[in-house]
Amino acid sequence: MARIELIMPKLGESVMEATILSWEKKIGEAIALDENVLTIATDKVDTEVPSPVVGTLAEILFAEGSVVPIGTAIAVIETAADAAVKSSPAVANSMPVAAEVAINKAENHTISESETTRFYSPLVKSIAKEEGLSLQELEQVAGSGLNGRLTKDDLLAHLQARKNAPAVVNTVVNTVVNTTAPAATKTATTNSNTGNYIAPAFNLPPIDKSNVELIEMDRMRRLIADHMVMSKHVSPHVASFVEIDVTHMVQWREKNKKAFEQKYGEKITFTPLFIEAIVRALQDFPMINISVEGTTIVRHKSFNVGMATALPSGNLIVPVIKSAETLNLVGLTKQVNDLANRARISKLRPDEVQGGTFTVTNVGGSGSVMGLPIINQPQVAILALGAIRKKPAVIETEFGDLIAVRQMMFLSLSYDHRVVDGMLGGSFLRKVGDYLEAFDKERAI
Repeated sequence: MARIELIMPKLGESVMEATILSWEKKIGEAIALDENVLTIATDKVDTEVPSPVVGTLAEILFAEGSVVPIGTAIAVIETAADAAVKSSPAVANSMPVAAEVAINKAENHTISESETTRFYSPLVKSIAKEEGLSLQELEQVAGSGLNGRLTKDDLLAHLQARKNAPAVVNTVVNTVVNTTAPAATKTATTNSNTGNYIAPAFNLPPIDKSNVELIEMDRMRRLIADHMVMSKHVSPHVASFVEIDVTHMVQWREKNKKAFEQKYGEKITFTPLFIEAIVRALQDFPMINISVEGTTIVRHKSFNVGMATALPSGNLIVPVIKSAETLNLVGLTKQVNDLANRARISKLRPDEVQGGTFTVTNVGGSGSVMGLPIINQPQVAILALGAIRKKPAVIETEFGDLIAVRQMMFLSLSYDHRVVDGMLGGSFLRKVGDYLEAFDKERAI
């Protein structure tokens, strides 16, 4: 018999640890090649870890809920001595460093036991040390991990927010209100020793809990909440709107959807048609396809379009179509359908929800005519698609203006006013609308 260690896989360049959500196999159970052994979660996505060998689960080294660094042995599988280990995507980039991790595990649980009872991973402690964060400030950073654990992304978001916060030097600002009034008390402080900005704390009025139901946010909802608050803190949001006539596009899809599915084996929705126009407009206005690092603008040469996708749980996830500019309509349709389908059954890979440079969200799917979405950091813009509705509209013809029933919709663009001014944001949005209004209803499939 041989004993093979199952290693916590590397799930993307920025992912340094993962949480064990559930063990799908019990000790003593047989395991087939590529059969799922456990489910893990990162700050980006949940994923399964398959077995690289045929064998029997001999040991489970970490309990459910444990946060484990990548490269750590998490289980032992007993197998025939001559069994070969399969190099699968789940283990391809893993490093068997169990001895080193065993040392780290002993250090993981303390910054100083006398100073704090909160868990900080070695990576978080290293970043905090490099950035000169005091323990006092570190303790005040909200965590989105299991049981409020502070993750690397939580800390990086805090550091970014601190860089973008207005400077406040050696001051304490207090607004004192009557405790019986329905108002909030805010306190903003600056650490006089480090100059580190501490975000205001809000003392909200109490809630009458005599006739309520208390619902704890799940892990994904907490991550979304933190990300949205961070984005509003980092980026001064402004918005532009246009109303457009998509009658030709609607007519084309209705006419060709059956033939398209028969020819390519894919159902065509409006989403790839919108993304096609968005990518063309991004190529015309590349300064929308950017992100910001401090005072540096990063212009991305690939157009990686994220599409916000609703999950059965009610949460959202944003799978990314990489290099969308290289895909034709058929390619976009295949990508949209595949990513959306796998998102709904939690089968996305971590790299498929990373690296977006622009995001589109369909608020019209729930019947909304328009929306004001929050920017998906570190991007600088997000476009919302409103519901398509039949409306009377004025049409200019060679015989004069006419009123006709047309398929109309609103597009809205939220953008980061640090780097995208109204002229650029409005012009880009108008260009998206122009491409959609100019859709060729005689276009071949």
